[in-house]
Amino acid sequence: MSTQALLTAVQAALAAEHAAVYGYGVVGARIDDARRAEAIQAHDAHRARRDSLARTVRDLGGTPAAAAPGYALPFPVPDPAAALRLASHLEDRVAGVYSDLVRAANGQLRREAAVSLREAAVRSVRWRGSGVAFPGLAERAARP
Repeated sequence: MSTQALLTAVQAALAAEHAAVYGYGVVGARIDDARRAEAIQAHDAHRARRDSLARTVRDLGGTPAAAAPGYALPFPVPDPAAALRLASHLEDRVAGVYSDLVRAANGQLRREAAVSLREAAVRSVRWRGSGVAFPGLAERAARP
């Protein structure tokens, strides 16, 4: 795989992490107190992954994509139930881009992408209460 193709996959993962960090800000504001600590942990995990991916982009000779000033949410998030759905949605989206990065990378970067995919899948299951057969691929399987 070319360095440019790898850089594109890393930038996509970075963009997804930017969106997840933003989304977890919304989740944290709407989630009930019983799950707030879990939301904070997920937010921190996504911030750490975002920072690591920015370093990887620089290591590959690129300029890390900046976060957008805001992101459109996939649906309104007025209450804790919607916050749970958003958290699961964010994790599913992140798993998808890490699935792409696993395919594009090799060596240590591939292992890190696989770990990130697994962690997103586990968080999604915790938020949703159920899992999918192939995390990171479910969204693609639903497409015509």
